[in-house]
Amino acid sequence: MKILVLTFYYKPDLSAGSFRTTAFVDELKKLVDKDTQIEVITTLPNRYHSFEQQALASEIVGNVTIRRIKLPIHKSGMLDQSRAFMMYAFEVLRIIRSNDYDLVFATSGRLFTAFLGALVARKTKAKLYLDIRDIFTDTLKDVLKNRFLRLLILVFLQVEKFTIRSACRVNLVSQGFLGYFKIVAENQNFSFFPNGIDSEFLDYDFRKPGSTSKEIILYAGNIGEGQGLEKIVPGCAQALSDCEFWIVGDGAARLKLESALQQQNVSNVRLLDPIGRADLLRLYSQCDYLFLHLNDYSAFEKVLPSKVFEYASTGKPVIAGVSGYARDFIENNVKGSVVFDPCSVDGFIQAFKALPKTMVQRDEFIEKYQRQNIARKMAEELLLI
Repeated sequence: MKILVLTFYYKPDLSAGSFRTTAFVDELKKLVDKDTQIEVITTLPNRYHSFEQQALASEIVGNVTIRRIKLPIHKSGMLDQSRAFMMYAFEVLRIIRSNDYDLVFATSGRLFTAFLGALVARKTKAKLYLDIRDIFTDTLKDVLKNRFLRLLILVFLQVEKFTIRSACRVNLVSQGFLGYFKIVAENQNFSFFPNGIDSEFLDYDFRKPGSTSKEIILYAGNIGEGQGLEKIVPGCAQALSDCEFWIVGDGAARLKLESALQQQNVSNVRLLDPIGRADLLRLYSQCDYLFLHLNDYSAFEKVLPSKVFEYASTGKPVIAGVSGYARDFIENNVKGSVVFDPCSVDGFIQAFKALPKTMVQRDEFIEKYQRQNIARKMAEELLLI
């Protein structure tokens, strides 16, 4: 048997998609016999241009062949990312031209890799399993303001319909996605394997090593349109002048955030470039609270940020500006967390006052959402289609 895995990000790249798919392949190769070939086609690390990570363009580890496509340096904006994906897609189609596959697994944070998986599966007559990590088309109506560009949504809706209906099974990382995708493909078979907690977080001591003059509120992750940090961080930092905010990451909206901080003369926010996971674990231990935020777009009422699982594993109090499914999930599952309405500075301040001031035991949550276990179950399901 030959299995193709399509993922835009893979180890050692720094992204939720990379961590998720790497764990999935690690579990998949344990479940198949030695004659089964697994081929991963991905890209050389490119998630953040401010974070460099070296990787081989091609490597073979046991029965897993990894091919990493080199992309030009690109920014995090939609146009640059679309160009990068087109190059990735072109190279994938070239690589698979003379190959046959029994199964195609495509994991997609946006619609593109899922669509590519549908094309490859159709061309090779393989069975298709999709892992959908975001609702790209639904988000566009909030992001695209130009009337002409909004016409693209009609095109993407048709692409989305073709893609989802091409699969034998579709996994949704958030159960909040189900209502949307049931309309797209009413008779599709849906599963719900969420993101999870990676092994590096399970045995790490996140207790703060010493006291600091100011309490530290940390955000780590993408700084994009979807996070809307420029709408919330400056006002919160001004209101909580006795705290220090650490923002770790990069993205298309970082300049917006920097500009907003400068315009409002905010001095208690530190902007740090993306860092490796070992360094990130150390920063988590040094902070007092962890901060999560999504923009106030209606499409985000369906999502469940992958950062929820990472944050919860640390035992630190979590303050989250989210709505919809994510709000329900955090309130019902993450002890020691407080949720407020996205983009509301007043809401943040009230939520911050209600946060516990000590670390929180979340043993049951950690046991339930270990990434390795979730990845194994999804790999088992792939082999059954």
